[in-house]
Amino acid sequence: MQQFNVRVYGILLSPGKDILVADELIKGNYYTKFPGGGMEFGEGTRDCLKREFKEEMDLTVKVTDHIYTTDFFQISYFKPEDQIISIYYFVEALEPIRTPIRSTEFEFDEAQMAIYKERGETEAFRYISLDKFSEESVTLPIDKVVAKMIKEQLSR
Repeated sequence: MQQFNVRVYGILLSPGKDILVADELIKGNYYTKFPGGGMEFGEGTRDCLKREFKEEMDLTVKVTDHIYTTDFFQISYFKPEDQIISIYYFVEALEPIRTPIRSTEFEFDEAQMAIYKERGETEAFRYISLDKFSEESVTLPIDKVVAKMIKEQLSR
């Protein structure tokens, strides 16, 4: 059965305009993407994003400006019967970040690897400086579109 899969992602910037990304290991494959995830039935997009940040980082965020909504056809990497629609917003942290922020990509600790063994997926977070950030910094096709937009907007 073909269906739509709505994803909502947040762009969180450090005070120095570094961009937060999530490094994920899913079923043996490595992905770098923006924090966020799937919208659940009964949620609005902003509520989804607040829930995702709370679940993934134990972080309360304020959802601010809309950046982009997918305007092209994209099949899901994970479910080929799904068409992905992704929505991106800027977010601001309303409290200090307690989740460890890694310095290198795919830097998973022992606890994260234990989660991977149990669930088949885990994630870690890190910042990428604006001068090093580009479309190549992220894995997924829609994220690449947004990465280019963000880089252009923040470099002005």
